[in-house]
Amino acid sequence: MGRDKGEYFIVVGVEENYVYLVDGAIRKIDRPKKKKIKHITTTNMHDENIKERVINQYKITNHDIKKALKQILKQK
Repeated sequence: MGRDKGEYFIVVGVEENYVYLVDGAIRKIDRPKKKKIKHITTTNMHDENIKERVINQYKITNHDIKKALKQILKQK
């Protein structure tokens, strides 16, 4: 919703009613966007590599995020 409508992001964190979103370009991993869950639309698409890194709290780079989004959107 809002100015990010139509953009794709990867969830890198969850906190009660909020998620933290990144795209690796505008919204980078060191400054994720905090959004209320009710204001996002989920796609049920994911990248296994990013998922494992988030779960295990390994370092994720902006390049990793951009690459994952590109692959996810190619499959769409």
